[in-house]
Parts: sequence; C-alpha cells; structure tokens
Amino acid sequence: MQNLHSIFPELNEAQWAKLTEMAALHREWNEKINLVSRKDIENLERHHYAPCIAAVKFLKLQPGAKIIDVGTGGGFPGLILAVLYPNAEFTLVDSVGKKILVVEDIVKRLNLKNVQPIVARAETLSHDHDFITGRAVADLRTFVHQTKQLIIHGVKHSLPNGILYWQGGDPAVEKANSGINPFFSFELRPLLWNDEKFEGKRIVLYRSQDLPKCKKPDLPA
Repeated sequence: MQNLHSIFPELNEAQWAKLTEMAALHREWNEKINLVSRKDIENLERHHYAPCIAAVKFLKLQPGAKIIDVGTGGGFPGLILAVLYPNAEFTLVDSVGKKILVVEDIVKRLNLKNVQPIVARAETLSHDHDFITGRAVADLRTFVHQTKQLIIHGVKHSLPNGILYWQGGDPAVEKANSGINPFFSFELRPLLWNDEKFEGKRIVLYRSQDLPKCKKPDLPA
C-alpha cells in the first residue's frame, strides 16, 4: 500500500490505515473464497485497489450522495470507495451470497457505517441513486438494462449522475456494440506506473439521460 501513497496524495493517513487493514482482510478471506485470482493476490493493492482509488482524481461527491455498486464481488470498487467518500452512502449488491458474507464481515470489522451489503440481483431492485458503479461485471448492454432503473437524473456532483464503469477494450468497439458514448473517460495506465497491465483500462461515465439509448443485449441462443 505504501507504493500508492505518492500517486494519491488526496488520501489522509486514516484512510490509508483503513485501506491497509482492509487489504489484510481481503487476503485472509481469499484463502477461503476466491475473490481475486490466487496468482494475483500478491498484487492486490497494485492491480485491484489502485484502479479503484483512481476515482479520487476526478470524482467529487456532495454529502449524502447515494452510490450502488452492482456485482460488487469482494467489494470492488464499492468498499474502497466507501473509505474514500465517508460522507456518501453505499449499497453493495451481489447475487452470490458467500461474496456478500465477505463484504459484511469486512464492513463490520472496519466499522464502515456508510455501507449496506445486499444479496440480490440488480434487476429486482428499484432505488434512487446518484451513481451506479461496476467493474466490467457484464456486457455493457446487459449491465445498463439491468441497472438503469436504479438511478435518478441530476447534476450536483463533479460529474453528472450515471454509471461509473471500470472498463477495458476498444472504445470504438464498445460504442458500436452499445450505441452510447461515455460522457467522461479516464485512462488508468498513465496514472498507474505506466504499467502495461492497465493498457486500454479506463473509468468511464455514462450519463443517466443517455442510458435509454443503449442497445438491448443479445437474446440467449
């Protein structure tokens, strides 16, 4: 975690301490449940925490902001963002119960008062959130059509309300497949040590008002 300090001077010592403790808990749980590839667990902070923390470079939230992290898995990016934005409210959703058990344990042991973990499928929920977050958990078209009912229109934070998506691949191909362009895009490789691991990886924002234009996902064969 120490190697991340110089890249993210926006964080205070209490936040770094919380993230360090969280990483230890993720490693503890990864021995029991495969949250992160076993061969990649040594790079937990560099490959998994750093791209989540990168949101601080552009995302400023007003107090009381509501964020829902869909397909949170072991809490990426939701748990990390909850430490970065203690005045925002986070709902972390996954349909896999054992992964939410991990999130619940970490939330309890770190005393994260601004996180509510839920076992559910996103398409069964209906709440008013400023942002939906997702870490390439599905085809973009599927993700949009399963989650767009969770968001409300608005522009009161540093970015308009919408879907914040940790995404890879060719942007032109994604645009052709989905029919929508991101309003905002942040490339990760230049920030994160110019590591080729992050080539083509970015955080993008799709505005809430653009989501209805997204093409429908393909029907199952």
